[in-house]
Amino acid sequence: MKQRLHWFAMHGVVRAVAGSSARRGDPQARLIADPAVRADPVPFYDELRARGPMVRSRIGYLTVDHAVAHELLRSEDFRVITLGASLPAPLRWLERRTRDDLLHPLRPPSLLAVEPPEHTRYRKTVSSVFTTRAVAALRDRVEDTAAELLDGLADGPGVVDIVPRYCAQLPVSIIGDILGVPDADRSRILEFGELAAPSIDIGLSWSQYRQVQHGIAGFSSWLTQHLRHLREHPGHDVMSQLIEASDNGTLLDESELQAVAGLVLAAGFETTVNLLGNGIRLLLNSPDQLAKLAADPELWPNAVEEILRLESPVQLSARVARADTEVAGTPVRAGQTVVIYLAAANRDPALFDDPHRFDVERPNAGKHLAFSGGRHFCLGAALARAEGDVGLRRFFTHFPDVTLAGLGTRRDTRVLRGWAELPVSLGATARVVG
Repeated sequence: MKQRLHWFAMHGVVRAVAGSSARRGDPQARLIADPAVRADPVPFYDELRARGPMVRSRIGYLTVDHAVAHELLRSEDFRVITLGASLPAPLRWLERRTRDDLLHPLRPPSLLAVEPPEHTRYRKTVSSVFTTRAVAALRDRVEDTAAELLDGLADGPGVVDIVPRYCAQLPVSIIGDILGVPDADRSRILEFGELAAPSIDIGLSWSQYRQVQHGIAGFSSWLTQHLRHLREHPGHDVMSQLIEASDNGTLLDESELQAVAGLVLAAGFETTVNLLGNGIRLLLNSPDQLAKLAADPELWPNAVEEILRLESPVQLSARVARADTEVAGTPVRAGQTVVIYLAAANRDPALFDDPHRFDVERPNAGKHLAFSGGRHFCLGAALARAEGDVGLRRFFTHFPDVTLAGLGTRRDTRVLRGWAELPVSLGATARVVG
């Protein structure tokens, strides 16, 4: 009963209201409940853009304007949203009294749900793992892992679902190495991630909610055991170092350690799975762009930026006004939410010429906001970029004749956008690349 009440407060009412509000055209409700928007959001991007830089909705505002989004992500007048904070007061009361004590990416002490000084302290504990210098040192490991996975694909059937067989395996292997996850546990991390991916959406169905809770509970239980194992058998990985420093009282308490570890483990591969799947699909649909990359491999890093811009793995973010303020000439009251439509801002024609065109040579592709911005800029951005570069380049070099073998299936999520299934035919020839 407690779980059902929590779903009702957090999702059930929102889901019911969003359905009727979407039919009346409310933009926020359409994000939640309009199947056409989920299937193809691009026309919706343009529709919102025509309505101005700040679009009013029933619960606040949306923006698809790149300049406004850039400002909001860095503004001290706004803070990140926490789980349930935007609900009406009665539902907020019910949500707080029926929630469990499990980890959640939008609940403190998660990095996604706190602001300085807590955010500064948590972020500092893991920032050294993902610096450009640290990622450069990991690049050989990414290259070797990609080559090993691709060799395994070449030995299998000619048609494969590339998402679970490659796009997910590469990042979970790398983040597993960084954080001391045994090889035998990596399939469980992928399973938990798949189950819990909709946890940052709102308006979930009862079955989706139960799936999310099952995934979060399983992940929390596994993480507790994993941290206990690393305490007893520390390795040279970063997580063992964090545990040692925290146990000495210099970094994080137990709940903070679990939140940081959980977010890094879960989010460390989530964006990259979508980046690789989106990139493979885009390039297979754009043989002219793939030919440019074959002719000039130096374009691969820029191609990754263009993929991130055009098919943003994280579609949305949100900020809450700390006090009455003004954005782009629009008054915003304290407590109001502004949804920052990152994916739409990444197609703003004011910054990107012919924004819906896929162009691996686009000179300003890196101006996208796919990794958010400001103090909440994605810690794993440098690693995701490296994995995207290596993972995509090696895939298309290894399988030059690869083609799509079906339409594929999108993930049933709103904030995250990627492929759940993407069947490809690897072709008759595979090249061994050293």
